[in-house]
Amino acid sequence: MAASKKELRTCPNGHTYYKSSDCPTCPVCENERKPQDSFLSLLSAPARRALENKGIKTLKQLSDYSEQEILELHGMGPGSLPKLRTALKAQKLSFRKK
Repeated sequence: MAASKKELRTCPNGHTYYKSSDCPTCPVCENERKPQDSFLSLLSAPARRALENKGIKTLKQLSDYSEQEILELHGMGPGSLPKLRTALKAQKLSFRKK
């Protein structure tokens, strides 16, 4: 397998970073905007962005969706579901049933 070639990039905020994919996300900016204390802080950046792009910012909003609907979001993987279930359960909530 050939090693991927990393390209030096600079984001609009002036951070320089290397990236081998087409993803335009600056890892420095992404780390700076990661929540520290909400359920979103438990997730990887792609999973967090998937929920944010859908307008899901609270557990109450998350409970309006089924697990299948959440898994269909681009960036959301099956590894995120246990974390989300635990966070919902702590607030006496759950995913919507089909």
